[in-house]
This record gives sequence, structure tokens and C-alpha cells, in this order.
Amino acid sequence: MAAPRTHPVEPWLVGVTVGLLLALAGCTSTDAPTERGTVVDLLQQDWGHVPGVVPEGGADGGALRVSATGRSIVEQDGGGGQPDPPVNLAGTHLVAADDFSLSASFTDVTADATLAVHDSPPVIADEFRIEPAGLQLTLDGEDLRIAVFDGSPQQDVTDPQPAYDEHVTVPDPEAELSVHRSGDDLAVASGSETLSSVPLGDVFGSGELWLGLSSEEGSFSVRSFTAAAPGGAHLATAGPAATDAGSSPRGLQALAARSRPDFLVGAAVALGPLVSDADYADSFVGEFGALTPENAMKPQALSPRPGEYTFEEADALLDLAESGGIAVHGHTIAFSEAMPRWMRELPADSAEERRASAAVLLDYVTTVVTHFRGRLDSLDVVNEPFDVDQGTTLQENVWHRVFGPTYPVVVSQAVHDADPAVRQFINENGADVPGPRQDALLRLALDTNEQGGHIDGVGLQSHVYDLDTDAISADDLATTLDAVEDVGLVARISENDVTDAEGRDAQAEQYATVLATCLRSQACVSWTTWGVDDRYDWFVDDDGGLQQGHDFLFSDGRPTPAYAALREVLAD
Repeated sequence: MAAPRTHPVEPWLVGVTVGLLLALAGCTSTDAPTERGTVVDLLQQDWGHVPGVVPEGGADGGALRVSATGRSIVEQDGGGGQPDPPVNLAGTHLVAADDFSLSASFTDVTADATLAVHDSPPVIADEFRIEPAGLQLTLDGEDLRIAVFDGSPQQDVTDPQPAYDEHVTVPDPEAELSVHRSGDDLAVASGSETLSSVPLGDVFGSGELWLGLSSEEGSFSVRSFTAAAPGGAHLATAGPAATDAGSSPRGLQALAARSRPDFLVGAAVALGPLVSDADYADSFVGEFGALTPENAMKPQALSPRPGEYTFEEADALLDLAESGGIAVHGHTIAFSEAMPRWMRELPADSAEERRASAAVLLDYVTTVVTHFRGRLDSLDVVNEPFDVDQGTTLQENVWHRVFGPTYPVVVSQAVHDADPAVRQFINENGADVPGPRQDALLRLALDTNEQGGHIDGVGLQSHVYDLDTDAISADDLATTLDAVEDVGLVARISENDVTDAEGRDAQAEQYATVLATCLRSQACVSWTTWGVDDRYDWFVDDDGGLQQGHDFLFSDGRPTPAYAALREVLAD
């Protein structure tokens, strides 16, 4: 994983990608002009990739049932738990540059019901969510909370506070709720009664509306849900931004394939920017041949509550990759971090507790790997097993407490039983250069296999946060790759990113050194960078402030000198 900041592609991918993303969107244009303007029935749009939302009465049913998912983002130390309510990312969003109305009818509310309308998708980092500008309406009995977020920087990004927050009483909780934007104002109504007039400012300045339906503790049905615009105002439906993106015969993956056809050039990808940001989509689809989900396949995203699974967003990413011939590296199974609280806190004090917890963990492994069977080229079965202070001691996480120090064997065997074809990796930071940590990583992989595991290789993360302390020389990396090959394993450069603190030229030189050295070694089977565009490179500093990093190959849609340096390496 990155620190908290946040197969060859052929020309035919262009058409395939367009077709797939239209399918993901579930629509083309569904505008319905009427005498009172354009009306869109949102119940008839695609909600298939939204966790917690299912159609009632079958796929063509006239309602949606929304259930709590319990999704949250746990901090590195296991604390926190910022809510992460789902947004309809891979389905339909609205383009509404002018005035608009949204109306919805909620019934059978067992606890609370929330309709969120965002100006853009939230940015999901490893340990926090950046709340976008937008509106949230939460109905709880007769109480309706109206919260407006203006997109301004938060004092505490993990606890976002609205710029406007009001509670009003709803006379009839099952009456239709509606919001009507008129210029910089928003009226909220229940039935024919206006409940509040809200100052919006430029909250919906992007001209796009991204919709979310969620419940924190219960469930509810959505019996009607429409969007409308008065005559003359613009309202349309749209699918993912990547609809217009296509692979490039001169992209990084295509260049690599000329000399090493099986070598993969990849990037860690998030669904939000892929569907909403045309620059990001063009950069990824045009340049890369492999995809690692940044957070969508981590345990807290896949199983936020015991025995329940939310595969929808991960499936959306994998659908995109499959249809375009893009390889997928799964990330991750056993990990000390990014686990839901229920998993972290499984009891392991007695033999009986350990047996029960072992069954739960193995059921998780089997369920997840079986779900993705045949769709993954490779998988991090164990991620960052050693202590965080760059030592060689295994972290005593829940996997270690339940199964003991040989837990990688148990996990590897369970993964192999569920998907014998997926290539298995142990992924670690700080093992890119010779030393005790690298020795320990290779020994762990070999010991795992000697005891019945199925580890194919090691992931060398290659994070360079400080060029004075983290820089990776060609000689050190070549020695590392020789050592990997000597013990019969392969290696992935799995999460390469480089600071620009010493300037863009120094950043470019370090990127080029890592990729060139990897390409020269037959033991190095792929290179992946941990992100696409600096626009989504965010971290929280030591004082709790939100800061933007500049570690990737693109910045605001434009290639950096590091990108040019990698092209030169691949061209040679």
C-alpha cells in the first residue's frame, strides 16, 4: 500500500473500451423532453455497481431497496472509522449546468435514509475520504437533516463538517421529498410544503450531479426518483468519463511490449476519478496495460460487516480491465491495515476462539478469491507482513494471532484452493535494496512454499518519499533482482512513486532508473506506479493538515518529465 497521501494493449481496445463503459453506464441518452422541460426517471438508470442498492421486484422492478453497508475507512493504527457511504460511480450521473429539481419518495424506512448529491465523486485515500461539495438529505423519522458541503478545506478531513447544517420537521415522512435549485439557492420541500431555503453558492459549479443512496443503520425503499429541469435548462444523463478514452499504440504498455511482450506496465487506479475525470481516464487507458485497485479490494471495502460482501465497485474496475485486455493485480488478502474493525477484533485468546476465528478468516479468503476467480493475473496474498519500523519481525496482526507465524502458508493454500491459476505474491516495502528486510522477505516466501504454500514472487513496493534516504540505485536493484532469481522467484515493482521534493528532473531520473533496471532482469515481470495523476495524490501531514503530493507521472492531466523519462527508457 502507499503511505497515506493517496497484457499488452492492442489497437482494438479503443472500440472495446468504449462499448464496455457504455455498458457500465447502462445508458446512452435517456433525456425525456416534456412541456415542463426534461425529465429523467432515475429508477430506470444503472444502480448495479452501487453497494447496498438492489432493485425490488427483479431487475426491471419499479423501486430500489437500500440497505446499510457499514462501509468505513479505518486509520493505519486501527483507530477512526470515517463513514464511506456509496455513490453511483460506474452507473449514470447527471449533467445539469443550470437549474434542476430532484424528487424522491422513501418508504419502509427502518432507521435512516440519505440522499446525497455530489458535485464530484469523493476522493478515497488509504486512510480518509475527501468529502466533495454537495448536498445531503437524511430522513430519520420526522427529522430531516439538510447538510451542504462547499468543498472548502476541512480542519479534520476525517470528520468533515458542512458549511450549512439544518434540521427541519417533515409532516409526512413518506411524502415525496424534493430539492429545487434556482440560481444560487436551493429549496427543500416535502410534498407541496417548502421546508427550507438553502444558500448554495457555487456548490454545483461543475455542472455534474453524482448521486448516492445510503443508510447508516437500517434500510429503506425508493418508490420514485426523478430529475427534471425547466424548459430551456440543460439536463442530461452521462456515463463514465472513460467512455471516450482509448489505448494508444504509443502508450507505455505498447512501447514495453515491443521488447518484452509479456511485461506489464501498470498503475494503481481508483474508480472515482476513472469515471469522472477525462484526463485521468485518458492517461490510464491510453498508457497502461495493468490495473491494481487502490482500495476497492482491501478487506474493509469488500466486507465491511461480518459475513456481508460489497463487491460492486471492485467488479466495476475488473469489468473495465477484462473487456480491454488489461491485466489485474489483486490487492490484497492478509494485511495488518485496511481491515474492518470486526476483522481486527476477532478473538484469539483461547484455542476455541482461535478455531472459530480461523473459520471466519478462511471463509473470507475463500469467498473473495472464488468471487474473483479467473479474473486476476496475480494477487498480493500477504501484504506488508513485517513491522513498520523496517525490521524483520512479523506484525502480530489478527492473522498472526489466529494462525501463528506460519499464517502465510495457511492463506496461500486457501488462495490456491480457490483459484489455482492466480499468481501469488508477498508484497513489502523497504525490501527493494539488499539488507536484512530483503533477506527476511525472500526467506518468508521460501519457507511458505517449503511448508505447502504457492508463492510465485515478491512485490517490491519502491516508494521513494525522500531521495536522500529512499533512493534506489541501479546496482542495488539489480543485485536484488538477481537474488530473487537465484531463489527461483519472480518480482514485481509493485507501487513505485517518487517525490519531486528535489525537483522534477531528479524525480524523473529515479523513475527511469527503477524501470530500466527492472526491464533488464527476466526475474522482474512487471512495473506498477502507485497512482496516475497528482490531482488525486493527497496525504495528511504531521499536524493533521491535508497536503497534496506530486509523485506521479501526470499532473492535472499533463505528462511530467518522469513520464518522458519512462518513454525514453522503453523506446531504448
